[in-house]
Amino acid sequence: ASAPLPIQLTLTGTLGECMKESAQLAVTWLKVHLPALHPVDFTAVNEFHVHFPEGATPKDGPSAGVAIVCALVSVVTQLVVPVDLAMTGEITLRGVVLPVGGITQKVHAAARAGISRVLLPLANRKDGDLVHASVPSVELIYVQTIADVLQIVFGLPTQSKDDAKIRRDRS
Repeated sequence: ASAPLPIQLTLTGTLGECMKESAQLAVTWLKVHLPALHPVDFTAVNEFHVHFPEGATPKDGPSAGVAIVCALVSVVTQLVVPVDLAMTGEITLRGVVLPVGGITQKVHAAARAGISRVLLPLANRKDGDLVHASVPSVELIYVQTIADVLQIVFGLPTQSKDDAKIRRDRS
């Protein structure tokens, strides 16, 4: 068998370094962890072009990490992200979802756009609780890991079968 092709990533849309790094983290997480949760053929899909609209407007920050992972997972699995769902959160290589700023503004923007559910980092729960009173129509769902996100968004398992076996064996 031949070695898997490297995954190519092209980013466009006037992005700052932090946002570029978030996209690179998303690709690395995808390559390392997704095959344990869902069958993936990276020889069929190994090139991604992620464009962030309004190209003339500079964009930066780590908040799009969770959304980028979901977009890439959608491409390689052909699973669809629900249209009533928005998300924010920084990601780590280990798949932890870290807190971000601007929760109030993001939840209000989601409500204005007709979004009914928003995924937020669990570490942002205080911010979410504060804003939820003013936007009760939006369900706030708190996540700790990318696996949690993928379970909610796509119905994927939160752990691989091997991980589950290891946990049972240690109990």
